[in-house]
Amino acid sequence: MEKAIIFDASTLINFAMNGLFEEIRKLKSIFRGKFLITEQVKKEIIDHPLKVKRFQLEAIRIQELLYDKILEMPSSLSVNEKEVTEKTQRILKTANSLFIGDGKEIHLIDDGEASCLALKNILNKKGVESILAIDERTMRLLIEDPGNLKSLLERKLHVKIKIKKENLSSFKAKVIRSIELAYVLWKRRLIKLRDDVLGALLYSLKYNGASVSEDEINEIKKLG
Repeated sequence: MEKAIIFDASTLINFAMNGLFEEIRKLKSIFRGKFLITEQVKKEIIDHPLKVKRFQLEAIRIQELLYDKILEMPSSLSVNEKEVTEKTQRILKTANSLFIGDGKEIHLIDDGEASCLALKNILNKKGVESILAIDERTMRLLIEDPGNLKSLLERKLHVKIKIKKENLSSFKAKVIRSIELAYVLWKRRLIKLRDDVLGALLYSLKYNGASVSEDEINEIKKLG
């Protein structure tokens, strides 16, 4: 069975901000499948950053991963871009009308995250086993723990929120973070760091956007 990891912008940006470009290549070397990004994610991590001097270097290095086929587009698995775009729009519409507070629909996700889920749904029908690599907290909670997301939004917005629970079934997926990917790198000795700096790596990923708690980091360090 063909396998794939579908990368959201958040995970790749986190790796880029920590200079872990070669480590992405090493991960790909041990993964018997494809590393995929959608056109929407490509715009976030390559096309737009290339126009901003502050982010050009990271964008160029991620672009090299695409040129070298470390990262690939959905077309590598014969997925039509039009189909991804159409499903992305449907997922966006559903996701951003799921939670209602004070009579108003709450915006939760944008094109990039929605396109990853859209691609996963398409790959499911093709018999391709896939997992989403996402650091962004809202999307992860929407998939893994919508009840917790509801509580967080209520505290943040100071309103009671209702969920259209009948639509939650559209958001089912296996998810992995940069944190878990970094642990694989460290465990397989694919990252050139001393054994005692695993914690520093995990905290760096946390502070650059990975949604991970102190307790989780401590548990991962114990696994080491």
